[in-house]
Amino acid sequence: MVAALDGGFFGLPMDAVVAGYVYQAPARFLLYVLMASVGSALGSIVIYVIGYRGGEELLRKRMSPERFEKIHRAFDQHPFWALMFPAMLPPPTPFKLFVLAAAVSEMGFVRFLLAVFSGRMVRFLVLALLTLKFGPDAVRLIGAIFQRHYYVVITLAAAALVAWLMHRWAGKPQKANK
Repeated sequence: MVAALDGGFFGLPMDAVVAGYVYQAPARFLLYVLMASVGSALGSIVIYVIGYRGGEELLRKRMSPERFEKIHRAFDQHPFWALMFPAMLPPPTPFKLFVLAAAVSEMGFVRFLLAVFSGRMVRFLVLALLTLKFGPDAVRLIGAIFQRHYYVVITLAAAALVAWLMHRWAGKPQKANK
């Protein structure tokens, strides 16, 4: 329920909630990760519907024309990754703007839910594993580092994604021209 409210309306501290539950009952960490991921995906439906019914004007008010076009192109080329990647990132990533952009770009509903769920699943699973290994203080420390060095972390994560995509592309056999 808390994750659905976070995904749809308010920016709630889901990382702290999940880390707290995981720390108190470590054996149930997968259940908490799953519940938070499902709740976040379901809560995001509200913003998706708003965006699908005319959110382009709202989105254009919130960002520069260049940024709008860049995000729109990303959703045209790789809709799943354009939403899943921001779903994995912790605050202050403006995730709700990406959800709105997915709807404005008319991303398919099932693909939308799967991308949000998958991204949040990765995010909350990493959070849970860090909490299990180092305790909730480590999660706060990592969050503080992320906030102070936001662009460095984003650049490194984007570089890792590009490297992975290039590796994957390079591994596919090329079709022979006949």
